[in-house]
Amino acid sequence: MRQFDVPTFYESPIISTVQDARKAQDPRKKDLSPSVIDFGPVRFKIARHFGFCFGVEQAIEIAYEALEENPDKRIFLLSEMIHNPHVNEDLRDRGIQFLRTTKGEQLIPFDELTPDDVVLIPAFGTTLEVEQKLEEIGVDTASYDTTCPFVEKVWRKSSQIGDDDYSIVVHGKRYHEETRATFSHAKEEGPVVIVRDMEEAEQLAAVVRGEKDAEFFYDYFDDKYSEGFDPEEDLRRLGVVNQTTMLAEETAAIADLMREALIDRYGEADVQEHFADTSDTLCYATNENQNATKTLIEDGADLGIVVGGYNSSNTSHLVELCEEHMPTYFIRDASEFDAPSEIQHFDVHEQREVTTESWFPADDTPVDVLLTSGASCPDALLDDIIRKIVSWYPDARPVEDAIAPFEEALEDE
Repeated sequence: MRQFDVPTFYESPIISTVQDARKAQDPRKKDLSPSVIDFGPVRFKIARHFGFCFGVEQAIEIAYEALEENPDKRIFLLSEMIHNPHVNEDLRDRGIQFLRTTKGEQLIPFDELTPDDVVLIPAFGTTLEVEQKLEEIGVDTASYDTTCPFVEKVWRKSSQIGDDDYSIVVHGKRYHEETRATFSHAKEEGPVVIVRDMEEAEQLAAVVRGEKDAEFFYDYFDDKYSEGFDPEEDLRRLGVVNQTTMLAEETAAIADLMREALIDRYGEADVQEHFADTSDTLCYATNENQNATKTLIEDGADLGIVVGGYNSSNTSHLVELCEEHMPTYFIRDASEFDAPSEIQHFDVHEQREVTTESWFPADDTPVDVLLTSGASCPDALLDDIIRKIVSWYPDARPVEDAIAPFEEALEDE
C-alpha cells in the first residue's frame, strides 16, 4: 500500500516503534492481539490497528502540499478536513481558512471566492451542489480534492445499483458530512433513503413488508429520503451502502434485515431480483479498527481510553464498543486530565463533555489500560497520554526499557 508523506510532528517515538514492530512481525495483519507496553505498575494494551488510515494520510499529504505549492494564494477548506481538532488547528495556524462548519453552516460566503483561490475538498467529500457552485465561480475543485477513495467507492456502488434500478439505502448519520455527500451523489442515480441504526432499519423493513404504509414512511423518515421517493414503488428493489465510519457489523445486519424483509414480501426464489449485494463497500480501515478493538476488549483491562475528535463518527463507535465492557473515557488529548482524581471526557450518548472523579485506580497496581484512537488521530497524542500516566509512578520503568522489546523485534527482522 502506498506510503504518504505525513509531517513528522504527527508521529511518536513510543507508538511508532510499537506499530513498526508489529508491521514487521505481521505484515499480513493476521494477528489482532494487542501490543502490551509494560511499565511495571501500569501496562498499556494497544490495539493492533488504530490511528491514521489511508484516506486520512492522503488528505493530510494533499493539504500540506497545497500549502507548499501555493505560498502566495489564499487557501480554503470547505470544512474540517478530518475530524480532529489538532490537525485542523495546525492547518488554520498555517493560513488555511475554513468556508463552512461541519454542519454546513457558512463561515465565509462562496461569493467572496475568486478563480485564483485554492479550495480543498475534505476527506468526507462534498455534495454535487457545492461542487457546482464552486465551478460556477471558476474555482478548481480537482487539484486538491482529498476525498477518501473508500468514500468514492461507496459513490460508485451507489451509482451502479441505481443504474440497475435499485433504490439506495444509506446506513449513516443524516447530517454527517460524508452522508450528506453520499446522499447528494446517490440521488442522481436513484431513489435514496437514509437509516441511522437498526431501530430505523426495522421501521423501514416494516414498510418493505407492507406492515406500515406510505404515510408512516413519509412521517418517520422525514428529510431522510430523496425528492419524489415513492415507498410503494421504490422499496421493491434495494441495495445498502454505508457511511464508511459506521459500525461495519451494523451495516451488515441492516443489509441482512432488508434482504429478509424483501424475502418476506416477494419470496426467496425472487430475492436476487429485489436485493443487490453491496457488502464490498465496507471500509477496510474502519473494519480493521473495529475488529482490533474487539480483540483488545477480549484481552481485558481495568479501563479504556479512546482518543480522537469529539465529532469523529468512527471514534465514537470504538467508544461504544469499549464502554460495554469497562469504564471508558473518550478524550481529545492528555490535557483532559492531570491526575487520577479527575478527568474531563465526552459522553457520546448525551453529546456533551462530562467530568468523572476517581477515574483512575492508581493504587491498584498493576493497572491495565486499554488504549486506542480513531482514524483521524495523530499517534503523538497517545504518546502524551502514556507519558502523563506513567509520570504518576516514580518506580515505573523508563520509556526506553518499556519499548525495548519492540525495538529488539525490529532489529531481528
